[in-house]
Amino acid sequence: MDLTPEKQNEKLSTDASVALLNLDLENLVEGSLITKHTYGKASYRLAKIHYDKADLDEAEHYFKVALKCAECPADIFSLFKILGFLIRISSEKLDDKSAQEHIQQTEAFIQQLGSMLGSLNAEYFYNLGVIKTYRGEFKEAKENYLFAYLKSKEENEPDLLAKCLLSLATNAYSTKDFDGALDYVNQLSELLEIINKSYLKGSMHLLTGKIYSELGYFDKSVEFFTRANKFLQDKKSWNLLGYVLLGRGIVSKRRGNFDQALTFFEMAKEMVGQNNFRRLKNLLEREIQDVNDSSVDIHLDKKNRKVFERTLGSIDFKHRFVLLEILFLLAKNSGAYYDKEDLAKAIWKDEYNPLIHDKLIYTSVSRLRKLIEPKNAKGEKRKYIVRGKDGYTFNPDVKIRFHMENKLAQEPTIANIELSSPV
Repeated sequence: MDLTPEKQNEKLSTDASVALLNLDLENLVEGSLITKHTYGKASYRLAKIHYDKADLDEAEHYFKVALKCAECPADIFSLFKILGFLIRISSEKLDDKSAQEHIQQTEAFIQQLGSMLGSLNAEYFYNLGVIKTYRGEFKEAKENYLFAYLKSKEENEPDLLAKCLLSLATNAYSTKDFDGALDYVNQLSELLEIINKSYLKGSMHLLTGKIYSELGYFDKSVEFFTRANKFLQDKKSWNLLGYVLLGRGIVSKRRGNFDQALTFFEMAKEMVGQNNFRRLKNLLEREIQDVNDSSVDIHLDKKNRKVFERTLGSIDFKHRFVLLEILFLLAKNSGAYYDKEDLAKAIWKDEYNPLIHDKLIYTSVSRLRKLIEPKNAKGEKRKYIVRGKDGYTFNPDVKIRFHMENKLAQEPTIANIELSSPV
């Protein structure tokens, strides 16, 4: 089969890189064959190929060779890129020691760059924002990304402008500012109609899918996960496929379709195979554990203010704060009765007053039961909340699952960065 000119050039470039890397690096240091710079470029090119193909071990090896060949100050921006990839790989491998070493190297180079430049340019502020992100300093990172965004406009650097917008969107997503994240994504989408950056488009669509999933717009979320998959496949990039499948599975779970969610999670797990996607593996294993019991009657997700009932599906509690608090109080203490005094103190933080609380409690519990208790074929309701002479209790025979929010909160984050983040 004939290759297009573009594919021929790519193949020749790759073949040339392989040929160069068959040479001995120590001989290059002596200057007897080719320059370290040429050897480093070949290593970087091969590292990127392995990175896109999800072979993180080989990618890490060649990025380290490229790092060894790069020299400061001539290659300082290349050094930032190489270290960025190495930090992302360390993050995915959950290798905190390597990640911290690479972050410290990056910080040292950014200090050198600051002293070398007569005036600080857009790329300087962008890389400073990235370092702040590694450290989890999201507010400071945003300030630097905004400086980089404005300067990249002044300097007419559309590629860097696109990376700034994706970084700002990711920053907003990390701080739960989903509307702000969508605003940056929309700006980026307009820019990417002008410049051709397939990987950025794939990353943008993946992030957009995650944002809409958090906002509860599940059809839109699936649409953007599908777009992400298409762009990444067109680029022959497989390193984010597992994260696309993870996102699709989370959407299915939030819709209450647990069987479909498990299918996506298991597919992602198979895709990971023997590669070092430890972070992704951990996420998948926790999600699978969270949905693996099909006998559960009701799934309570306080973090996202949603309830999934086996028959009714997803029930949104975003603007039903009191009802959600009552539900969690009773469900967390299934079988224990709460009288009116208990409820007044626990829910309204007030001393019980029959003139105020009797009707309030009755109305609130009645509304809650209408929301979560489905009727069977005979028109009879499944009883989740039981009323007794001493108050209310959650039926102890009901099988409840609580969302894994506490487990997620305890999971350490390595470098606060994902493979899909721009480098």
